[in-house]
Amino acid sequence: MDERIWTLLKTSFTQILIPGFQITLPLTAVSFVLGLLIALITALVQVAKIPVLRQFARTYVWIFRGTPMLVQLFVVFYGLPKVGVYLDAIPAAIVVFSLNTGAYASETIRASILSVPVGQMEAGYCVGMTYTQTMFRIILPQALRTAFPPLSNTLIGLVKDTSLASNITVTEMFLVSQRIAARTYEPFWLYIEVGAVYLIFCTVLTWLQGWLEKRLERK
Repeated sequence: MDERIWTLLKTSFTQILIPGFQITLPLTAVSFVLGLLIALITALVQVAKIPVLRQFARTYVWIFRGTPMLVQLFVVFYGLPKVGVYLDAIPAAIVVFSLNTGAYASETIRASILSVPVGQMEAGYCVGMTYTQTMFRIILPQALRTAFPPLSNTLIGLVKDTSLASNITVTEMFLVSQRIAARTYEPFWLYIEVGAVYLIFCTVLTWLQGWLEKRLERK
């Protein structure tokens, strides 16, 4: 690697890293929290077997798991204005990432709830708890412990998926690297560099996941 490339990478690293902290990580965090809330509601509706709501939940999961996230971003950002709904780039990305995360995470949570022995629900009824009390005090704490590893993987995947937001003009890390590459004509090294930044973020989250899993095992 010659000195010019090395100087370029040192200069561009900060330019790429700053939007990582300002856009990529906040976008990931907000979308993941909203997605978990959507997932929990969707999973509970399906487990409760409320006919109309259950079918609505199933349709929502079917659509968002069955279509590419990039297409969803384009529909929301470029398509909805045609019917009078206008969203800025970041809110549009949050909507899509949240709904997409919710669809996948809801299946994880639903499967985790169903993995809890039926006797746990019966035990709650025996001590006078209602369905809601039993679900939130007994079933969900056990289910969420089981769901933690796959939900953590969903979070790590979401960090990488935020790069798709560059297609709807969100100035996150990948879009910044694209602009620098277009200006310097060095796409190879710059795309490797932005990939390395994503790898650093995901590695930290992977380490945090492992640490939290050990903490949960001790409880």
